[in-house]
Amino acid sequence: MRIAVVSDIHGNLEALQAVLADIKAEGVDRIFCLGDVVGYGPNPRECIDHVRTFDACILGNHDQAALFDPEGFSHGAEQAIFWTRQQLEENSGDDPDVRTRWKFLCELPRTKTLGELLFVHGSARNPLYEYVFPEDIYNPKKLEKIFSLVPRYCFQGHTHVPGVFLENCQFISPGELTDNRYELAGPKVMVNVGSVGQPRDNNPLSSYVIIDDRTVEFRRVDYPRDVTVEKIRQIPDLDDSQGLRLLEGR
Repeated sequence: MRIAVVSDIHGNLEALQAVLADIKAEGVDRIFCLGDVVGYGPNPRECIDHVRTFDACILGNHDQAALFDPEGFSHGAEQAIFWTRQQLEENSGDDPDVRTRWKFLCELPRTKTLGELLFVHGSARNPLYEYVFPEDIYNPKKLEKIFSLVPRYCFQGHTHVPGVFLENCQFISPGELTDNRYELAGPKVMVNVGSVGQPRDNNPLSSYVIIDDRTVEFRRVDYPRDVTVEKIRQIPDLDDSQGLRLLEGR
């Protein structure tokens, strides 16, 4: 079975559509999303409608913030969440999908387990909020505690930076892998799948992974970023910086 794992779409419809086209071309059997369907981007409703068709989705911190209130967000991220909430509430009297979208977000679980695979948004220790950055390899106590909660393989997002964490405090970026592939074997592993809608590893291409038996393939997909940037520019409640960063992948 081939499983595509996407994360951190953040309301970027153009990126999501491009990734879904790539997934279809790859003959994937199932699609899992690791959360943050909304936030930052200009098309939260359309992105939710796509993700509702996936085989699984878990809750991200921006999804949680849309339901309740932003926690520890920057001003721009907070402003985007309040605007997102307005979009999800709009036309509540005549749009039959309004209630369905809210119900979808409300029912998202915080984790998913499939055999020896664990899927979270942040980390195995704190599925919703904890960041695991590449520089955390210099914080062995943190990684040791998180790895102790990983059954064997953990797939996560949240940082928007793809790569592989090993128990011996190593981080392997996709560019260091042969053909962008990592073989799941031996000790425990944490895999960050990167971001569909807002990459932050200085590569503006959307990032996701395909799990094929014991192989994890990191994939990058181009999309019309200028379209998304212009949409954001046209919305006063979205900071222009959230669009401009898409051009550089930062």
